[in-house]
Amino acid sequence: MKVRTDEITQINLIVTVKGTIIDVGEGIGITEHGFCWSTTNNPTIELATKTQLGSKNSKGSFSSNLTGLSLEITYFVRAYATNSIGTAYGNEISFTKPGYLPTVSIGQARNITYNSATFSWSLSNKEGAIYTAMGVCWSTLQNPTIHDNYTTNFTCFGGADPGLTMDNESSITGLSPGTTYYVRAYATTSKLGTAYSREVTFTTNNGSGGETGIVTDIEGNVYNTVTIGTQTWMAENLKTTKYNDGTAIPLVTNSTEWGNLTTPGYCWYNNDEASYKNTYGALYNWHTVNTGKLCPTDWHVPADAEWTTLVNYLGGSNVAGAKMKETGTTHWVTPNTGATNESGFTALPDGNRYFYGTFYDIGYIGYWWSSTEYSATSAYCWTLGYGSAYIYRHYYSKELGLSVRCVRDY
Repeated sequence: MKVRTDEITQINLIVTVKGTIIDVGEGIGITEHGFCWSTTNNPTIELATKTQLGSKNSKGSFSSNLTGLSLEITYFVRAYATNSIGTAYGNEISFTKPGYLPTVSIGQARNITYNSATFSWSLSNKEGAIYTAMGVCWSTLQNPTIHDNYTTNFTCFGGADPGLTMDNESSITGLSPGTTYYVRAYATTSKLGTAYSREVTFTTNNGSGGETGIVTDIEGNVYNTVTIGTQTWMAENLKTTKYNDGTAIPLVTNSTEWGNLTTPGYCWYNNDEASYKNTYGALYNWHTVNTGKLCPTDWHVPADAEWTTLVNYLGGSNVAGAKMKETGTTHWVTPNTGATNESGFTALPDGNRYFYGTFYDIGYIGYWWSSTEYSATSAYCWTLGYGSAYIYRHYYSKELGLSVRCVRDY
């Protein structure tokens, strides 16, 4: 009885070994034949993994697929045939199952602040590899690696289907203001090492204020933004008529209905969208603010404490108002005391809708909600007036219609 090990082939993920029965032996049938393999030389059917193909009473070739193999490991394989006398082995062939690092890609930085940024990235799996970590890595030097700063999105993510694409997002924090960083996405496998994406670069805001940008709401309204200290604010009043999930906010024009609202609602000053929307934005009751869905994604209605942070950065309530008001008397009634707008906040005298439905104070006073409740019936807001450099903190009935400025999440 003679047997030969012929060849090993791999098509995609399937490893196939072929062998040949050269001599069956007179009068003695082969009860079992196949292949045995191991990570050590001279595998046998007693000490190695094997395929078991059953009886065979004639010469000829046979083949089998090998399973349970690891990537980048060398295996030794022999064909075998067994009859009542014993087992014959063919010549030994060795092979290494190849592995392929995944393809990792990364998008440009977004939501950049003075100390953070967000990245979208993806991983295309090639060989069902086992991943021990994946995320983004960054440095102030080019070509960052996992030996620099890094995030870990997943650990021990194993056996992913070949060809599977995984989309991910990572935020990096603790950055220095006004600093250029280099970032790559990465994926570390248990046996093949670490794959990296191309490198992207960005510079954090300098944290001293004045950086400008834009943000777009769910309806496509575009707003100018400004960074003041460590915060980034809209430099215009919100004008959306939909929440950030696309749900419509109820428009309430009737004065009696407005005064009785205990649920969300919005309106335009004097119920005149054409005259007031683009300049002053919408007026919202506090129930609308309290949904948490009013501002664009990654933005929110500022809490009372965030208003306080802004005011303190601008020197305190006795001078901050002047630094926030738009200059001149195009919108503000004379004298628009002290207005410099050096913060870039560009506050306008948007007026309000009183809780019984009447409109007041356009040209004279600007009003903005905070997201902070004062009591069961009232919430904190902040106001600026035409005749003062002050900014004032109040609590008003939740039924009032006031303007909203959004601040970016951190």
